[in-house]
Amino acid sequence: MDKPYKIPESVLVVIHTAALEVLLIERAGTPGFWQSVTGSRDTPDEPLRETARREVFEETGIAVAPDSADLVDWQLSNIYEIYPIWRHRYAPGVLHNTEHVFGLQVPAGSAVMLAPDEHTALRWLPYRAAADLCFSPSNAEAILQLPHHLR
Repeated sequence: MDKPYKIPESVLVVIHTAALEVLLIERAGTPGFWQSVTGSRDTPDEPLRETARREVFEETGIAVAPDSADLVDWQLSNIYEIYPIWRHRYAPGVLHNTEHVFGLQVPAGSAVMLAPDEHTALRWLPYRAAADLCFSPSNAEAILQLPHHLR
């Protein structure tokens, strides 16, 4: 059975500490591609907050309670062209993705368990250094907005 196409609507979750340290993870199979947690909706009706919670857990092992005030919808969306290297995951003719940005504040020193099939390394960096390291312009821009979204 063929794997279903990805839904071209996703979340980007900037995981950070109160001191503005940001977690970046390196994509498996594409060394040097550092990013925040990202992932597509599993179904068209999956709530975006649930997508964010699920992706954070799948990619980092960090469990977020459904009602957690630490996970914040930044009410920011980006529409971008899907990189050609990943277009095969989407239905034919789908060229753009809508990405919804969330922030997740965690305690300094939080344990992270990467999904080895998705990511191979992690770094905690000051937010500006993290933005500089991101391969995705929308991810870098989201990280630079972090100080404006702190509780």
